[in-house]
Parts: sequence; structure tokens; C-alpha cells
Amino acid sequence: MTDKKTNTPSPTSVERARRKLMEQQEGAQRMAEVEREGIALRKNMERLRALRLAHEAEQAATGEAPAAPKKRTRKTL
Repeated sequence: MTDKKTNTPSPTSVERARRKLMEQQEGAQRMAEVEREGIALRKNMERLRALRLAHEAEQAATGEAPAAPKKRTRKTL
């Protein structure tokens, strides 16, 4: 009356394991992509900061007043 279990996995468990492995690989790829995007973003911010500081130093050396920021207007509907 005892049922013996076979060592061969069922088709559903094989499919489940395959899907889980694919999801893990896709997740790792997405995390690497997000990290690359973050690095690119920080690199661009550093470049822009250097440009801004150089421009401000140039203005200070020539005695020019820094440009005032533009006033924002609200749009009415």
C-alpha cells in the first residue's frame, strides 16, 4: 500500500524550475543594466558640474555678474 515515488521530475516541476531560472537570469541582467545606467548618470552629472564650475570661475575672473535665474510663471487653465 505504499506508493513509491520516482526519481524523475514531473513535467510541471521541470517547467517551474526552468521559469524560475529564467527569471533569476533576467533579474540579474536588469540589475546590471540599472547599475550601468546609474554609473552613466553620475558620470554625466560630474561632467556638467565641472562645466558649471568652470563657467562660474570664468565669470568671476572677468567680473561679470552671474545670470539671474528666469522667473517661472504659472499657467492658468
